[in-house]
Amino acid sequence: MSQAAQPGPAAPSPWVKGLGLFDATTLVMGSMIGSGVFIVAADIGRQVNSPGLLMLVWLATAILTLIAALSYGELAAAMPHAGGQYVYLREAFGPLAGFLYGWTLFTVIQTGTIAAVAVAFAKFLGVFFPAVSTQNWLVKIGPAGVNTQMLVAIAVIILLTWVNTRGLRTGAMVQNVFTIAKIGALAALIGLGLLLGRREDAIAANFTGFWRNAAFDWTTIRIAGVAMVGALFSSDAWNNVTFTAGEVRNPRRNLPLSLALGVGVVSLLYLLSNFVYLLALPLAAIQNAAEDRVATAVIAQILGPAATQIMAAAVMVSTFGCVNGLILAGARVYYAMAEDGVFFQAVRRVDPAHHTPTVSLWVQCLWACALTLTGRYSDLLDYVIFAVLLFYVLTIAGIFVLRRTRPAMERPYRAWGYPLLPAFYIAAGGLIEVLLLIYKPSYTWPGLIVVLLGIPVYFAWRRQGR
Repeated sequence: MSQAAQPGPAAPSPWVKGLGLFDATTLVMGSMIGSGVFIVAADIGRQVNSPGLLMLVWLATAILTLIAALSYGELAAAMPHAGGQYVYLREAFGPLAGFLYGWTLFTVIQTGTIAAVAVAFAKFLGVFFPAVSTQNWLVKIGPAGVNTQMLVAIAVIILLTWVNTRGLRTGAMVQNVFTIAKIGALAALIGLGLLLGRREDAIAANFTGFWRNAAFDWTTIRIAGVAMVGALFSSDAWNNVTFTAGEVRNPRRNLPLSLALGVGVVSLLYLLSNFVYLLALPLAAIQNAAEDRVATAVIAQILGPAATQIMAAAVMVSTFGCVNGLILAGARVYYAMAEDGVFFQAVRRVDPAHHTPTVSLWVQCLWACALTLTGRYSDLLDYVIFAVLLFYVLTIAGIFVLRRTRPAMERPYRAWGYPLLPAFYIAAGGLIEVLLLIYKPSYTWPGLIVVLLGIPVYFAWRRQGR
């Protein structure tokens, strides 16, 4: 090789290896637990109309999520780079596939979830401060405007974005504190429910005829598959730890382990929480809980009127920590996209003093705040559910592709149960996608349109880069 052709020394990494196993695990858990586990049981219960199917939906979600996490561990250990899932899709299926994931993540998935969870924080803050309300408008022009609930949500997004610009350890410390607090709140809910919340009428109503309305035929499969939407979203965002892979110490060990531990613990807590709901409330009461606040109804039986304030505080802790984890992780994907020349080049900048992607964090903040002001973030999240699951299925399919195309790639950890479990996830995820296409077309087609809109944007970026 000539002297001119020899590669120069690798550029130093802008990242600091500041996340250990505990930090990575709390990021998995904290990003998963938002407000969903406290409320979505009501909607699932209305759809399945069966205590047994309610638990089956959560059990199936737990199994699928754990299989996905164990499968992602192989990709994370083999490619511990900033951007995580974006990188895996790019390497397995090409740059367009990676871009479409990053595009959808930025436009709706990550930023829309940040907006929705921040608004949930503000909504429950309104329990203590009634002035924080959708009815308290600061500025209103026709149907548009800014109310105090939006203002609080935006303030939370800006505050946590600023916190995460101050260094990885600062953001991780906030994540650790709030994750421990929210795990404690869920554990307290489960413990109080098991010890003091059991009601004989609820037990008789739910566990006599536990499998009622469940014929285990195609109709049951269809109903349960569509009802899994709420449980899957409540269990989503566990993959966020892969976005920060470039900052995890000993990633070949800690990334797969944090995925398995975090998803395993949260899935168990979710199953126990819903079991407690069935011990404390008849299914009809779960289905018709005020504003779907099932957890509040359970605590109200035990602690009386103070339950509303107690659960509001618990949800505030949970949502605050969830927003922090989403903000911390998401910015790393846009950084990786900018490195590939398919996003604003300014987003590549990493603060040399704090080793954080400051520009990426603020760009994410601006778009999340804009979505908050639209008041349509919940609709956007509903629309992209099909796309979210599609990218999970594609990423796991990428394991098969990379095993064939890059057999020599170093794989410190190999997907547990390969090829059966990853193939099972692809089949089950594909079935849910088909069910959503058939039975919830108003939700799926808008999500597909969001993804497809990324195709012309991708080629526009490529032309600009050239």
